[in-house]
This record gives sequence, structure tokens and C-alpha cells, in this order.
Amino acid sequence: MFERFTKAAREVVIGAQGKARALGHETIGTEHILLSLVSGENSAVREALRGAAGEVDETYVQQAIVRHLGDRSETAVIADRDAEDAAALKSIGIDLDAVRAAIEENFGAGALHMARPAPRKKGILGRFTPTTVTGHRPFSARNKKALELSLREAIRLKHNFIAPEHIALGILREGQGLAMLILAERGVDFDVARERLTQSLNTPAA
Repeated sequence: MFERFTKAAREVVIGAQGKARALGHETIGTEHILLSLVSGENSAVREALRGAAGEVDETYVQQAIVRHLGDRSETAVIADRDAEDAAALKSIGIDLDAVRAAIEENFGAGALHMARPAPRKKGILGRFTPTTVTGHRPFSARNKKALELSLREAIRLKHNFIAPEHIALGILREGQGLAMLILAERGVDFDVARERLTQSLNTPAA
């Protein structure tokens, strides 16, 4: 199936993995595909998915994903822990920001930033050994289905290729998942979106 994907469609799928990784999510869902679809050069998809409440752009979709699933990136996790630490210390009369400022004044900026140890796993002999995190994220079952349906949409339209618009049509045809919820929250009319995507695919490039 993937041999039919255009360069732009391949970039959408690859980009979705990067979006999931950046947010610290372990699975690539339809929401990450949607985020990748409306990022970058895919203006036709953004225009087709415009809802009653406004454009479905990268900022809106990312904020919606974080609202529903949270931001589990390393930066967000550290910020959450810092907030918890600061609250705990404040309860006993210690100002964490003041302590940090004093330490950095004496030892230099970033003095409190420590390198994270490499993850470890148990070896054959029971000893712990460092391991490398590959960053690979699997596609969710629903996302796989949506991508399969993008092929069916291409066949329906008698196209021998799969473009970003076909992927968006696959998400709409699958009809479930967080991507659809995010679109619904923006007031997207799914029938109108399908019509616009189909028209975009059938309009020759200038």
C-alpha cells in the first residue's frame, strides 16, 4: 500500500511519528496523523477541514491533543515535577526559585541541570546494562484502519496514488477516534469536508 503514497503523503505519516514522539505519546493515533496533515504545506487539507469555529490548524490540533491526552514530553514532565516540588517546599517555608537563583549566582547558570542517566535493562546474566531508546512508536489499530481506508478512498476515486487528502478522507471514513472528536469540537461539517477534499484531489494543479 505504501508504494502508492505520494512524497507529501509519506511525509505526513513520518511527521505523525515525530509529533507523537515530541508529545511523549507511546502510540501514533489518528490525532497525530491529523496534526501532521494540517502542519507545513498542506493548505488544501486545512482549508477543506475548516469548521464553524475556525481553521483546523497546527496550533489548534496540538492544543486539543494536549487537552485530551496531556503533554508527556520530557520538558512537560520536568515542569510538572518542579511545580510539585515548589509547592511542597513552599509549605515548609522554602522558596525554590530563590534557592535556585542563589545557587546559579554562585555556581553559574544551569548548575542544577544534571544529565539523565541512560536507561538500563537486565542482561542475560541478570546484570543491568545500558540500552538505547529508538523512539519507535507503533500505529494504533484505529490509525491503521484509517490509513487502509485512505487506499479505499483512492480506489473509489479511481486514483492510482494516495495523497494527503486521501489520508484525511480515510480518517473521516473511519469515523471514530480522537481526530474525529477534535474536528467535531471545531464544528467541522464532515460531508462538506469530504466534498472539499474530493474537489481538491480532482482539481489539476496550476
